[in-house]
Amino acid sequence: MTTIDDILAQARSAAPGQPYAGAVTPQLAYELLGMDPRVKLVDVRTNAERAWVGKVAIPEAQHIAIEWNTWPAGAQNPQFAAQLDQAAGKDDVLLFLCRSGVRSRHSAKAATERGYTQAFDILEGFEGDKDSEGHRKNVNGWCKAGLPWIGA
Repeated sequence: MTTIDDILAQARSAAPGQPYAGAVTPQLAYELLGMDPRVKLVDVRTNAERAWVGKVAIPEAQHIAIEWNTWPAGAQNPQFAAQLDQAAGKDDVLLFLCRSGVRSRHSAKAATERGYTQAFDILEGFEGDKDSEGHRKNVNGWCKAGLPWIGA
């Protein structure tokens, strides 16, 4: 049987040289969330994205919503660090999620720089990469993987 330590070891080796603990696929992130209620998913998409596009369907106690960039300005959220400090402990396993995997890397790095020892990027993001027609949710990501989510 796969343990949380097995998955975290795999996650650490999946992102060598990155300035955060590691990276997981959406499937592994969901598996981790189901293994331990202390694992938290940090959704760094904007409030508008969560409201209009959808959000992960996991227990509220494991879901932290903190914008990396604010909407509609698009500027980096000046309260990101303070909000993270209020929502999570330095040794919590934190899985950072954005739309396609870019903001999650930046936020995992920022968390690590603040002393969070287990900050992981969720590869592919919620909607994943664009397909040949410019649409998301068809190539990869949380939604494409068939993981639970609530539509807008």
